[in-house]
Amino acid sequence: MTTKNDFYDILGLSKSASSAEIKAAYRKKALEWHPDRHQGTDKEEAERKFKEINEAYQVLSDSSKKSAYDQYGHDAFSPGGRGAAGNPFAGFGGQNGQTSYTWSSGGGQNPFGNMDFGDPFDIFESFFGGGSPFRQQRQVPRYSVKIDFLEAVKGVTKEFSIEGKKRKIKIPAGVDEGTRISFGDFMLSINVTPHEFFERDGDDIYINVTIPYSMAVMGGTIEVPTIEDKVKLKVRNGTQSGTMIRLHGKGAPNPNHRSLGDQYVKINILVPEKLTREQKSLIEEMKEESL
Repeated sequence: MTTKNDFYDILGLSKSASSAEIKAAYRKKALEWHPDRHQGTDKEEAERKFKEINEAYQVLSDSSKKSAYDQYGHDAFSPGGRGAAGNPFAGFGGQNGQTSYTWSSGGGQNPFGNMDFGDPFDIFESFFGGGSPFRQQRQVPRYSVKIDFLEAVKGVTKEFSIEGKKRKIKIPAGVDEGTRISFGDFMLSINVTPHEFFERDGDDIYINVTIPYSMAVMGGTIEVPTIEDKVKLKVRNGTQSGTMIRLHGKGAPNPNHRSLGDQYVKINILVPEKLTREQKSLIEEMKEESL
């Protein structure tokens, strides 16, 4: 018998996770393990994990199924399991079950049975203003375009060849990797080139900044880049490595409503590898005073 992994572990969540946290974790994991982003032998592992991720999300995103799972675990959905007697979800997921946590097409077969991932963006449609991520394949043409990190954050107008014709396409500010935009007669999916030092999670942007050990002890001022400009930040004396400084409203815009994320500055401390005799003496004094 194959032992199934815990749904919370699959999404990297605790049982107290909110619906928003479940959705965010699913989006992150699905983007990471989508089979179209892996090649060779890694693709088989990605397909397996992708199936697990979707299965976990279909249960944990539904309050009734989540409650049953929290009480009975995987037995809640197994014929004859502990939850079968009084649980309306017992036995779901198979062809004879009354309720299914994965979509099915023609004949009730499991869509993951043959691992057909012909449309790499269907699963993200529910996050970007579309309908069900598991609907039938659309007839409109689909295209993909790669833009750089700042173009995705700030928006950009570019000329593309669509159906043999040159067209200027305006990509709104705040799109992210995997965003899918409908232009009526065609769909455009967005791929984003990673930035040199900015990282993004939703509308929030992260950056690592390294300061010298002396500044961490004594305090000082640093200049930090944002997506628009540079800002000066005061570093407090006694700052610890890993300290996060929040810059309100300095993140990415949300393409669906007028709001801005935040930028988070993570402070790393550079510890000198070699010290002069005088520096060693000062460190020894500090060490003694702290005892």
